[in-house]
Amino acid sequence: MPKKGKAKNTVNKAKHTKLMNRKINKVKLEKQRNKERLKAIIKKANDQKNNAS
Repeated sequence: MPKKGKAKNTVNKAKHTKLMNRKINKVKLEKQRNKERLKAIIKKANDQKNNAS
């Protein structure tokens, strides 16, 4: 017979999933910001190169 009452690990699993999703989203956001920053730097360097010549 199944146990009565609340399932054992559901609260813990929910918290863990929430924290892991937060961590994954943070890493994605950092990667995206880094790409945008590098694109801006490259664009600025190319503009300076074109203006110099």
